[in-house]
Amino acid sequence: MRQAIAPRVRILLLLLLAVTGALFAQAAPVSAHAALTGSDPQQGAVVDQAPSQVSLTFSEKVAMSDGSIRVLDPKGKQVDTGKTTDLGSNTHAVNLHEGLPDGTFTVTYQVVSADSHPVSGAFTFSVGAPSKTSVALSDQEAGGGVVGGLYDFARYVSYAGFVLFVGGAAFVLACWQRGAGVRPVQRLVVSGWLALTAATLATLLLRGSYAGSGKVGDIFDLSLLSQVLQTKTGAALVSRLLLLAAGALFIAVLFGAFEKREDEKEKQDLTFGLAIGGSVVAAGLAATWALAEHASSGIQTGIAMPVDVLHLLAVAAWLGGLSALLVALYRAPSIESSAVRRFSGVAFGSVAVLAATGIYQSWRQLGSWSALTDTSYGQLLLVKIGLVAVLVGVAWISRHWTARLTSAPEAVLETSDSEDAEDAEEHANEKEPAAAQVGGGDSKRAAQLARQRAAVATAREKRARDADPRRSGLRRSVLAEAGVAAVVLAVTTVLTSTEPGRTVEDAKAATAASQPESAALSLEMPFDTGGQDGKGVARLELDPARVGGNDMHVYVERPNGKAFDIPEVKVALTLEARDIGPLAVVPDRIATGHWTASGVQIPMTGNWNIAVTVRTSDIDQVTVDKNAQIG
Repeated sequence: MRQAIAPRVRILLLLLLAVTGALFAQAAPVSAHAALTGSDPQQGAVVDQAPSQVSLTFSEKVAMSDGSIRVLDPKGKQVDTGKTTDLGSNTHAVNLHEGLPDGTFTVTYQVVSADSHPVSGAFTFSVGAPSKTSVALSDQEAGGGVVGGLYDFARYVSYAGFVLFVGGAAFVLACWQRGAGVRPVQRLVVSGWLALTAATLATLLLRGSYAGSGKVGDIFDLSLLSQVLQTKTGAALVSRLLLLAAGALFIAVLFGAFEKREDEKEKQDLTFGLAIGGSVVAAGLAATWALAEHASSGIQTGIAMPVDVLHLLAVAAWLGGLSALLVALYRAPSIESSAVRRFSGVAFGSVAVLAATGIYQSWRQLGSWSALTDTSYGQLLLVKIGLVAVLVGVAWISRHWTARLTSAPEAVLETSDSEDAEDAEEHANEKEPAAAQVGGGDSKRAAQLARQRAAVATAREKRARDADPRRSGLRRSVLAEAGVAAVVLAVTTVLTSTEPGRTVEDAKAATAASQPESAALSLEMPFDTGGQDGKGVARLELDPARVGGNDMHVYVERPNGKAFDIPEVKVALTLEARDIGPLAVVPDRIATGHWTASGVQIPMTGNWNIAVTVRTSDIDQVTVDKNAQIG
């Protein structure tokens, strides 16, 4: 039984990392939390003369440095001065050199949003007329690649370490002070501290490359590290390291001086001091996330940051305490049922705090009911809500077993694991002196028999304990609760790197507001290919019929209004006044008589000639056209 339980517990404690890795192995790069809502010149625009500067407007405040915006000419040569200017209202600009040639220019940008996530993108505009360009853009998004994966993994380890360190220590102080002298519990808390410290150092080193070039070789670039230290995220990470140094002192006292105190009054005073100091360290650690991520941007930041701190502390108290209880149930020689009962109360309070703070955070991050189903953040939130509901149900079962154990005559839960073997060894050692008195060569044999008897007696006691359904029921329910909790923590970590629903909707609204209003274009063009059954009507729809990307639909119908099944339709757009075109569009057939094309680029406003070529057979085709104002 011992060999079966120990691997199971170790695997479950590693589940916080394993589940997280599995969830994110197939995930896309981290979503940007600021969006480009406008530019001057606009994306895809054709201007008569080269502009003196290019400006970009974002949905929220962003951090950028010189070189964050680059403008490249058709040959790929950089034509901006490199120095960015803040124009206010979340708008930034870069000046261009004089004497620029005609053709298509490419604008690239890479900035950092207010909640610390990198944002990158590119678009084109043309001077005079569109042309070919030799600029090749990288497919890698900001925050992606190997460095992005390492950075995300370090963040996940940070959250798991925080939960085990803070929650495990809180469990010892608030629920089971005798656990300060139990080695497996000590290892759990120290492992959490080590994981959080190592992950914080890794995050600090990775940050410069993560928010910049994304190159592995830049991880140890000291100049980038110096720049990171001057940012909000860098300051938060350094503060976390300083608090972890205080946390190391807290651990030393908790598992050293506190555990050795025998005087009750001294122990009470030390408990009070550790509670105050530990609370300050835990709240400070939680604040390093609140001050640098979602809570620090958006609406009501003054309320959101302390609420976020409470939320993180409640998560740690519940899930970290649950991990410590699991270790105690399986690895410690015994644990008082009163300790389990006290943790049950702590867990209930933590769930209440999580519910209150979670409702506020959900309202703040979503902004509308539609975002709950229409955005990735809302969908992940629904998954988390479902998992938490399952977790609360399993926790209720644990409380049920706790109540039954508390009412039992015996108030100590003895556990069954490696300590059973250690107890057997101790019993054997106690009998060895007596056996040694037998004398001669029989002393070793007598000692061996004594150890065997002790092992048999211990195994008999263990079977008797395991036969109690109340104890085995509690172990199973806590094990299940910890498993679901690991998945909840993984999903929660995903949420911290997913673009909030409110940000998504605000960005869409700002983008729509920055575009000129234009009604969809609809044209009807009768045709006759001259062959048998060659007459019909081609109806072309262009939406939104303005500069930039458009959706095109072509419906081909017979004179009686029924769909006309023909083999091919082609469209060409020409702006004769500016000598642009013909721009060929080959729509895809999606149904009988219905053809469509997405992302049809209209480079500039004007009176466009729209020609539709309809082929009704291998040899019969005709081109009909009409002029229409676009933009």
